[in-house]
Amino acid sequence: MNDWNPILYEKFLKERTLPAKDLLSKIDIASPQKIIDIGCGPGNSTKVLFDKFPNAKIIGIDNSKKMIEQAKHNFSKIEFINADISTDEINYENEFDIVFSNACMQWIPNHHVLLKKLMNMLKQNGILAVQIPINFSEPIHKLIQKVTTSDKWKNKFSVKREMYNLSQNEYCDILAELSSDFFMWETTYYHVMPSHSSLLDWYKGTGLSPYLNQLSEPDVNFFLQEIFEGLTEIYPKQKNGQILFKFPRLFFVAKK
Repeated sequence: MNDWNPILYEKFLKERTLPAKDLLSKIDIASPQKIIDIGCGPGNSTKVLFDKFPNAKIIGIDNSKKMIEQAKHNFSKIEFINADISTDEINYENEFDIVFSNACMQWIPNHHVLLKKLMNMLKQNGILAVQIPINFSEPIHKLIQKVTTSDKWKNKFSVKREMYNLSQNEYCDILAELSSDFFMWETTYYHVMPSHSSLLDWYKGTGLSPYLNQLSEPDVNFFLQEIFEGLTEIYPKQKNGQILFKFPRLFFVAKK
């Protein structure tokens, strides 16, 4: 199991939290009693829910022990649980008014089964709210794919990073079967990054983590240097020296 680095993740907390706020803005429930945040990370998205619904019982779960430890440290008033929604026996049927998931589902397989499970966790008329990155055709992901499958590096990785996203049409079909009403949308964020190093740090905390965990310390340095050199080629500097980082995301909200 991959484990995340909450310190690196929180380096860009404002940018990572903005989609959670945008997702929350589309949830039309006045006074939910119970909410769960799937893949809560260090608790930033859970805090967004807590700020909007301070009287609700809110639970954050994540399969990373490090993230849950950081979340508990950050937000002592919220309950956090170390669990894997895809494999652990989690008995939450018909329990929540809102099931929320921000930038997590891309790491979880079998979304046909997963979405049914999440919908079953909702009370009648409850809301499932999900945001999933859809940036895998962006230059940085093509670079990561090129480097990790090169002759130099491919034998270093026994476990390949997998993204389990379905197409928008597939999500539409699934949600039409599971919900009484739903809508989907996409938003592309243009993050202004201070440097190529900062862009590398963004991915060290997420997309590169499954690879970094498999490398020795000397190899980590060489691997990151190769990624960094690639970034300087595919992301030109703006006139002020900053980097424009394009990040598209898919959102959907569905009522049980």
